[in-house]
Amino acid sequence: MDQASNPSGLATMISKWRSVLTREPDSPGEGDGHDPAVVPPPPPSPSRWDDEYREDEHVEGFEYCHYHMPSRLHLPAEGEGHLISTLIRHHQAQRPQAVLHIHGWNEYFFQPHLAEFYESLGYDFYAVDLHRYGRSLQDDELPGYMESVDDYIEEIDACLEVIEADHESIILNGHSTGGLIASIYASQRPGRIRGLVLNSPWLDMQGTELMRTLTPILVRGLSVASPTMTLPASENHLYGESLHSSFHGEWEYDLNFKKIQSQPIRPGWVKAVVDGHDRVAAGLGIDCPVFVGTSRRSSNPKQWGDEASSTDLALDVERIAARVPLLGEHTTLVRFEGALHDVGLSRIEVRTRFFDEIRRWEQAYVSGK
Repeated sequence: MDQASNPSGLATMISKWRSVLTREPDSPGEGDGHDPAVVPPPPPSPSRWDDEYREDEHVEGFEYCHYHMPSRLHLPAEGEGHLISTLIRHHQAQRPQAVLHIHGWNEYFFQPHLAEFYESLGYDFYAVDLHRYGRSLQDDELPGYMESVDDYIEEIDACLEVIEADHESIILNGHSTGGLIASIYASQRPGRIRGLVLNSPWLDMQGTELMRTLTPILVRGLSVASPTMTLPASENHLYGESLHSSFHGEWEYDLNFKKIQSQPIRPGWVKAVVDGHDRVAAGLGIDCPVFVGTSRRSSNPKQWGDEASSTDLALDVERIAARVPLLGEHTTLVRFEGALHDVGLSRIEVRTRFFDEIRRWEQAYVSGK
């Protein structure tokens, strides 16, 4: 289903990446030989939250608060400053249970219907815009860039500390790359999460077996010399068009935060994803019940049609399904006919089934305990 899933596509991708391996850096800071891992650590400085929540200008009825991480300085390619994260909530605490949603790549929180579903289930709803995404993205930052999946542990810890002050138990809800992040986080914080809901989590690399073998080798080499350079990649605009109301979808969101095509792909980021996949392959041992929902099929259409509106255009659902048993001892996998990559943004009859299955799972294995 990947753009390199056929011989001609594979040859094109290898040719593009070979040219990257031999070219000079494009500009200072992007492929300039600086490895972010060797940036000297700053003096210790306490992280902190803003003094108060402010009204959210992106989703009506929500509010947000920034978490500042002064010990996490920008990379040389980004200029001065430090990273921030953003906690979004629908209202002040009202229930003993809560959920924290973690978005995917090229995304941010924009789905009030997701909050409404969890509130109907008896959970207060929170979401995080991770650093370099959405409400947390600052001028000159590299959108979505990470050096490791573990980069997000501090801010997820901080969000959960705030939520735990008013709630007895918490579920994590993660989509795509956010599903990978949530899975690894849950494996490193045993006993902290009551349940884990994963919406098309990125648990393995898509593409042919050859591409899945070549990608780690290529990006690990590039990430040493030029971790933040932009990689050439084939753009697939159909997934974005399947979602946004200005094309074929039904959803309104900020196209600066969730682009129709994609944010730039960089070797250091791909290496972080690949390393995360290796950790999943080794087994995560998550100690709480895990629900995984995906589309029934993946596809790679070249133009708009039925497949573009009813299959996963981003990841390989067969690869995801094969990795689910490696998450923990208690996993549930449900595959939905007609679902998009984000099952919760699929057409109403599909997402209704998706939410019904989560409700059934939660009542059987989380609140029913």
